[in-house]
Amino acid sequence: MGDTDTGAPAPENTSAGDGEEPIPFMQQVLDNPFLLLFLGVTIPAVFYIIWGVMEIVSIPLAK
Repeated sequence: MGDTDTGAPAPENTSAGDGEEPIPFMQQVLDNPFLLLFLGVTIPAVFYIIWGVMEIVSIPLAK
């Protein structure tokens, strides 16, 4: 029992030969679940804090 050819063609490089194409920034962001989790928690928290501060500032002072 040795190495035998299964008849499947060898994988070929379909690129034009100029090397690896850089991965776009947004694809890197969307492929990272922990970054998405962090952004999904942080961005609403920041907006709610800003909203709360604006509401507190808008309360008139008692005389």
